Amino acid sequence: MIQRIQSIYLLLVAVIAGGLPFVFSLWKNTSDATIYAINQPLILGLFIVSAIMSLVSIFMFKNRKSQFVINRLNIILNFILLIVLVYQSLSLSGEAEVSEKGIGMILPIVSIVLLVLANKAIKKDEDLVKSVDRLR
Repeated sequence: MIQRIQSIYLLLVAVIAGGLPFVFSLWKNTSDATIYAINQPLILGLFIVSAIMSLVSIFMFKNRKSQFVINRLNIILNFILLIVLVYQSLSLSGEAEVSEKGIGMILPIVSIVLLVLANKAIKKDEDLVKSVDRLR
């Protein structure tokens, strides 16, 4: 059933991870050069893998346990992406390289929140199915 609320959350994660890194900048250099995710292959790869994992998870609605596991792996991947972004922004010799951080730095945080909400909804569905099975 694709019309469940967790499918909406996962679709939002796919849009955030797959499309918005091309729109929002990660940071600006002191020379006003805007750095996007497409300029950083590791960061771009992590965003794309996160989007693919959320799309795969949407269509695994019949197997809620594996959907839950894929979402947890996606949460871990987004934490790794967040760590890489923070490391990149802090290790570029301080304020000499990164003069302004962009909104693209918080995209993994938004994805993590949406994935946690999706996992709560999946857990709620699983508990409902178990309670109905007990009544039979």
